[in-house]
Amino acid sequence: MTLPKAWPSFPLPALKVSMTSHLSPVDTFPDLGLLSDQELKDLIQQLTEEEVDISYKRRILHGKIDILRAELVNRLRKKHEGGEDVITGDDVRRLTDILAGRTGDQEPPAAS
Repeated sequence: MTLPKAWPSFPLPALKVSMTSHLSPVDTFPDLGLLSDQELKDLIQQLTEEEVDISYKRRILHGKIDILRAELVNRLRKKHEGGEDVITGDDVRRLTDILAGRTGDQEPPAAS
């Protein structure tokens, strides 16, 4: 599912602290023993700000998910009130496959 274009995506910021001399190409975190006290404080501050930013974005995403779910519930309620089937046989088959641990590319087992 893709979100409407009106909802921008949020790129994650890169580390701002210049510590490239302390990182190897495969490291995801600096060698803490090589950092000065000020570099450690700067990194703590930077990661704290990033965490606040990510938490905000997470709350926004949860709000959007809540709105989308409420819209789906309203649509299903209207279908039910109009006499339409809310759950189809295909829905039941898909749920059965999910509960049985089968993925979409697997065939159901032959009846014995």
